[in-house]
Amino acid sequence: MSLRDLPGREQVRRFGVEEELLLIDPHTFDLLPMAEQMLRQIRERASTGHELTRELKQEQIEVVSPPQTTLKGQLAAIRAGRALAEEVATQVGGRVVALPAAPGPINPLLVSTPRFRQIRDNFGVTAAQQLTCGFHVHVEIRSREEGIAALDRIRGWLPVVLALSANSPFWQGADTGYASYRYQLWNRWPTSGPTEIFGSVDTYDQLSASLLATGVPLDEGMLYYDARLSESHPTLEVRVADVCLVAEHAVAIAAIVRALVETSVRAWQQGIPPDPTLGTLIRTWAWQASRDGVEKTLIHPVTGRSAPAAEVLHSLLEHVGPVLAEYGEEDAVTSIIEAILHSGTGARRQRATYARAQDIHDVVADAWEATHRG
Repeated sequence: MSLRDLPGREQVRRFGVEEELLLIDPHTFDLLPMAEQMLRQIRERASTGHELTRELKQEQIEVVSPPQTTLKGQLAAIRAGRALAEEVATQVGGRVVALPAAPGPINPLLVSTPRFRQIRDNFGVTAAQQLTCGFHVHVEIRSREEGIAALDRIRGWLPVVLALSANSPFWQGADTGYASYRYQLWNRWPTSGPTEIFGSVDTYDQLSASLLATGVPLDEGMLYYDARLSESHPTLEVRVADVCLVAEHAVAIAAIVRALVETSVRAWQQGIPPDPTLGTLIRTWAWQASRDGVEKTLIHPVTGRSAPAAEVLHSLLEHVGPVLAEYGEEDAVTSIIEAILHSGTGARRQRATYARAQDIHDVVADAWEATHRG
């Protein structure tokens, strides 16, 4: 079954995505610090419902897509968002590319807002070197209690989601040895990474209040958990993934995240407790996923032991299979996951491109091609 053949569904959770993209020079493929100039070209929300927003650095932009109910609609939204960002970037002499970390040398420029200047002043080199692009999936929740129940039950599967998205092997002109080096860079922030079981909304709120009371994170927006409750939308936000080169990879990950949330809520409603694995262990699982992606092994969240990546991914598909089948998405998502297992994530593609001529600019050029043409 192809994505275009999928039926529409009305009684499903809405889900939306945010993609952070790098800005590049179309001739040299170097980074281009033009985010604020881009945003000045936008006078109103796009007719498609997409928004372009600033991030910490001038060399990146975020595309916020409108909520969807179907896989087909989500794929169209991702493609439309990338096309909008590309169109606006060309107006200031640039292009956009779905790379989670700049492969070449970086000296990024701050977007000069009061909040971002305070982040720069408080976090030193971590903020100075921060130029990473994530893929965030928002899934509709009907109450904060439901959201906490889902957060507590999806934790162990998030490293597998990270592995599926792995797309950042290069940094500062060198192969880092990681499939997702973005995740390593991101985890320098003090509030990033996996969480423990919350158990209740009160516990979640108490942790947030305690973290904010330290004065280390400036505000709720700096509570950078791998998954969290949105402060501005009735959604659960999964933030663990790299932005993906290929739109089809992104849409499959978004569908899996939505299915994980729905599966977890149903388990909560049935009185099934969350797996008690400590967040410290899950952090180790995520490190393994960041290093190898889907190329070797992953930690199986059911056994807590290393297993071939294909085995773990098939277990993930089995775990969320009933929801994917109910939504009419199982065949399409399974097909994309099998393709990733066969051909690799964006990390493998980048390494193969670099191997041909040992030129990091070729990696960026090929990534631009993949961003917009698959």
